Amino acid sequence: MSTRGFRLHLLTVSILFILLFLFFIFWTQRPAASTYEIKGYTLSALHKDIPVPANAKLIESKAYSDHPTLELSETYELKHIGGEQGLYPPVDYFQKLHDAGWVELKEERLGHMHILNKGDVRVAIEIRENTFQLFLLHSDEDVHQNRG
Repeated sequence: MSTRGFRLHLLTVSILFILLFLFFIFWTQRPAASTYEIKGYTLSALHKDIPVPANAKLIESKAYSDHPTLELSETYELKHIGGEQGLYPPVDYFQKLHDAGWVELKEERLGHMHILNKGDVRVAIEIRENTFQLFLLHSDEDVHQNRG
């Protein structure tokens, strides 16, 4: 083998080694994937027809006695449910809600807040990175009665 051929071979192997080394560094330094896992569903105490992930931890329940639109709420914790910064709503959870008869009113969506209807019941779901909050909203009829 000529000296020139040997140098070319050595250069090729060196470049491949450097590329492999850079790939290894990139691969090991990348952030861990932030994924959530839903392990079945249970029913919310907020409303008998709202499924919630069975492995979500209930961290707060509230009643709103004098709020014009909110009646009750529940806050759940489930790691990475909304993706990074809550920007990625859990598609499989919304599919489960849809399968249970809930219809999302996409035109009423405001950022992290999703509005859903089922019959005359209206709920809002706020999705964040590690939590989601369910709100039972007063019906339009309730709101009109309270206004006089």
